[in-house]
Amino acid sequence: MLAALVAASFFPTMASAQSPKPGQAPKPADIDKNGVLILIRSTLIALDQANKTGNYTVLRDLGAPGFQTNTAARLAEVFAQQRKDNLDLSGVAVLEPQLSLLPQIESNGLMHMAGFFPSVPTQIRFEVLYAPFQGQWKLFGLSVSLGSSAPTAPSDAPAPSAQEKPKGPTGLRSSQPKP
Repeated sequence: MLAALVAASFFPTMASAQSPKPGQAPKPADIDKNGVLILIRSTLIALDQANKTGNYTVLRDLGAPGFQTNTAARLAEVFAQQRKDNLDLSGVAVLEPQLSLLPQIESNGLMHMAGFFPSVPTQIRFEVLYAPFQGQWKLFGLSVSLGSSAPTAPSDAPAPSAQEKPKGPTGLRSSQPKP
């Protein structure tokens, strides 16, 4: 499994963002579905192009000032394994992301969301932070990894006993008349 979870580079210290307000819970972000799609897709396509070319200046320059503290060389180091593995993120241009964390505004003012693209045999998982800058949301933090798209059984579920009858669907009625 490939992972590029880099807290120091892609989730920079929150001190460079607005200082958190103690005890303030995240609140839903005021952004529509199209805005979410544009942000996620443009971020991951920029990463894909940077990985394919080895040039991370555009990815860096598209980010918020807190993200731009990363040099292009530092970003190249962070994503070196993805480049080596020839990770192809181009599918994000046409696939619909499934959000596991709906866009929310954290106590520090950053918009946070996470999810995956349901591709087979592996899923592209992402987590992103965006900072408000000059009236736009700009990339502040990024995490991308691959995961299995195969369903997995719960590990702590008891196995059914051999004497137990299988349970069928409940609440269903036949639409055919009885003879």
